[in-house]
Amino acid sequence: MKHDYKLIAMIPARMGSKRIPKKNIRYMLDKPLIQYPIEFALQSQAFDSVWVNTESEELGKICENLGAKFHKRPAELADDKATNRDFTYEFLKKHACDYVVMINPTSPTLRQETVNRFLSFVRENEFDCVMSVESVKAEAFYAGKKINFDGKSKVPSQNLGAVQYIVWALTAWKRDCFIRMQEEGECPIFGGNMGLFEIPKDECADLDTDEDWNIAEGILYSRKSASQSRIKYLEVW
Repeated sequence: MKHDYKLIAMIPARMGSKRIPKKNIRYMLDKPLIQYPIEFALQSQAFDSVWVNTESEELGKICENLGAKFHKRPAELADDKATNRDFTYEFLKKHACDYVVMINPTSPTLRQETVNRFLSFVRENEFDCVMSVESVKAEAFYAGKKINFDGKSKVPSQNLGAVQYIVWALTAWKRDCFIRMQEEGECPIFGGNMGLFEIPKDECADLDTDEDWNIAEGILYSRKSASQSRIKYLEVW
């Protein structure tokens, strides 16, 4: 059953990024990075409102021209020490909704259909938070210990249990639960009843470094050129 939740989109976008300077206004192929999440949100037609959460007046005006609304982030939440726990709580205290959906600008390789499926997943369930994850079927370790294999035999990778890790491309939080946990001193980011939504591998790009940027841009370029090329194989004789 689909619930008639009131959803609002929040796009976090500091101007003062350090690892990739001014990444949100840097062009990724043919448009600035910040335009990707705004378009994902608007084209889904699922949100009551779409907000860019930034400390920058200049970036806020750019985003308004692209069709989003501007939420002015307080100065104390504008440095790289502020977490999504901090700025999401401040945002939710000022915006009424059932769920806030964070669409991360650092995930430009998302496809619109994946965003739409994520939003349907939120509406079809009653989770307190929904995390986007990548599932990987490979022998994995944590702190030197085997996680999903025993090492007594070699198991084909397709038969391994998948390891899932959070990619932060899309995240949804139930507003009431988030605020309550935060004010009770608990961490609301992973709180309550959690749902996991799998993102395809080529949509899990996360822009932290120039290397990440090059990978993401390569993925987007390959999609654009795919329609103009044909799959070819070496001839076997």
